[in-house]
Amino acid sequence: MSENSLAMTALIFLGAAIIMVPLVRKLGLSSVIGFILGGIIIGPFGLKLTGKDSDDIMHATEFGVIMLLFIVGLEFEPKKFWKIRKKIIGMGLSQMLITIIVLFGIFYFAKWQTDQALVTAICFALSSTAIVLQTLKEKNIFRTDAGEASFSILLFQDMSVIPILALLPVLAKRPEDNEHEILLQYLPDWLQPFSIIIGVLILIILGRYVFVPFLRYVSRSGMNELLTASSLFLVIGVSELMASVGLSPALGAFLAGVMLATSEFRHELESQIEPFKGLLLAVFFVSVGATINFFVILKDPMFIFTTTVIVLIVKFAVLFGVGKFFKLKLDQNLIVAFALSQIGEFSFVLVNYSTKLYLLNPELNAQLMAITAITMCVTPVLLIINEKLIEPRFITNNDDPETTEPIKERKIIIVGFGHFGSTVGRLLRVNGIQATVLDNDAERVNLLKSNHFKVYFGDATKPGILRSAGAETADLLILCLDDPEKNKFILEYARKNYPQLKIFVRAKNRLDAYDFYNNGVDNIYRETLGTAVDMAVDILKATGMRSYAARRLGKRFMVIDKAMVKKLAKEQLKDKITFTVKESLEREAELLAEDSQSFDESQWTDNEEI
Repeated sequence: MSENSLAMTALIFLGAAIIMVPLVRKLGLSSVIGFILGGIIIGPFGLKLTGKDSDDIMHATEFGVIMLLFIVGLEFEPKKFWKIRKKIIGMGLSQMLITIIVLFGIFYFAKWQTDQALVTAICFALSSTAIVLQTLKEKNIFRTDAGEASFSILLFQDMSVIPILALLPVLAKRPEDNEHEILLQYLPDWLQPFSIIIGVLILIILGRYVFVPFLRYVSRSGMNELLTASSLFLVIGVSELMASVGLSPALGAFLAGVMLATSEFRHELESQIEPFKGLLLAVFFVSVGATINFFVILKDPMFIFTTTVIVLIVKFAVLFGVGKFFKLKLDQNLIVAFALSQIGEFSFVLVNYSTKLYLLNPELNAQLMAITAITMCVTPVLLIINEKLIEPRFITNNDDPETTEPIKERKIIIVGFGHFGSTVGRLLRVNGIQATVLDNDAERVNLLKSNHFKVYFGDATKPGILRSAGAETADLLILCLDDPEKNKFILEYARKNYPQLKIFVRAKNRLDAYDFYNNGVDNIYRETLGTAVDMAVDILKATGMRSYAARRLGKRFMVIDKAMVKKLAKEQLKDKITFTVKESLEREAELLAEDSQSFDESQWTDNEEI
């Protein structure tokens, strides 16, 4: 394969994506459908613009799926999942199990081979995370009951991909000449599951004692390019490590993400990986469209048509039944059932992986890929039918999705945790209000994390960092950076892209305040201790605390803070110490500890008398 042919093939694939996606977006369809249709058009059954190098491009872009699983792992936040654990386990597990059992039964009685029926049922039980989440956000129903139910089911499905990837090699019929397995081929069958467990344990140890310290070391350089390189290094390295022992690279990528999900670098890594993941996934879906074998489809179109219809009906019925059991309203239940009735993008990965393991033959592979792509393309049509025809006839005004009360969950993001931001953040914290902190000082982030703050390393002037920190679903954004220009930049970006945010901003002087007022911000705080406390008090009110209680807490905080500063100032004068950055951080740690000891949360929030 020459370099020119590979470059030309990549150029054609990217061109198809650039042309087709805007067209399908105008029709209100998902970008994934645009990618697949673009691949079909340029493929051997369309304009025939792709040559023999298409398969090589397909293999290369599978790395985009590996990055997608790394991002899924990064989003595995235990506290967040614990809040909706009943829906994740209840709705997600029941949907997966029932769908697999029903589809397996249908395929088995249709005289399929047992292993093919089981693998196909497992692959078809998954739904498209990319299509569903994008559709929910576009229709502004992500924070409704339907949105939470859909998210819970998709989350369980994404997590289930990992045990499925681990299970498939156990079910596989491996040929004796398989040269790609290094560890598993030397072990008896009964030991293979233990090798998977050993691989997982090794990654857990690496994540805790190697990955995070390594990233802290890199972050001290202050060069974001190095952190990007480190992110790619970790993903590629872990994937290759898993592949070298005969396990799925995607499994390694997911586990690496989970290991880093609780680290302070979670959002920075997510923002660094996102562009690469998006680009490679785009080309991956174009490749899927280009490699769909229409000769196989035309050979038995009745099989493709009947299987597609059966899968859509079964998934719709199971999802509707699960939603009814969990008492979703009719309009919300219909949205969930129609939105998740398609087969997901992970099916492409699992079908190809199963074929490599000789669980599926190439002909059935082509048929299943075609069925998956067709269900994806049909989903937007089903949603339009539900919205235009079914809901107006069967849903009363009281059940209108637009009038459904959104899920109430206040989320706060603080950008910058220096002297000003720490005053705000500490006062919120001692009153039991959790906030997500973004700061690009590695030492400060490490210190705050050791004091159990929810803090992440990252430069909030990068749009990806705010998005990764949850700006799309946040309620309050608090800008406390020293640099007023950075505060202005973040403010303008947030107002344009996240209009639901109520923004509080720090101003250095009167001129900065003028600019912020002109940008439509009313909550402006010129930097003194008093205004920082005033800002925190107003945030307490915004979270639902009574005005009198919030003001009283603010006054008490100022008394304690001034006493601490006076005490530290005397010690500094006595010892004639010139503070370094490290010593300043150590003093900040003392203040954090003093705060925790000086406030009794129940005394100041539960027993206030107006």
